[in-house]
Amino acid sequence: MSCPLAERECVPCRGGVPPLEGETLRALLAELGNGWEAPEGKRLEKEFKFPGFREALAFADRVGELADGLNHHPDITVAWSRAVVVVWTHKIGGLSEADFVFAAKVDLIIS
Repeated sequence: MSCPLAERECVPCRGGVPPLEGETLRALLAELGNGWEAPEGKRLEKEFKFPGFREALAFADRVGELADGLNHHPDITVAWSRAVVVVWTHKIGGLSEADFVFAAKVDLIIS
């Protein structure tokens, strides 16, 4: 089952707005669910597990294709049997709604 956030358009933040915080951030994180965390409320991150390195690398490639298509580029770390995706809006130094939408779309890749 997909998260309703995944159905929203991922509109890149142009800057000039404050990062999400407080109840707004907590509500979006709860809606996103599925193992995503927001350390210090500054970024979203999730570790994805795979049978081996090739599967993790293939996942990272698909996330990269998604990122290029949406003009929203996460940090992706690939290691044996896992990939970690970290998302935040660089222009505001924190989280925007687009980060949550992007994260939900990443989850669709493996669902």
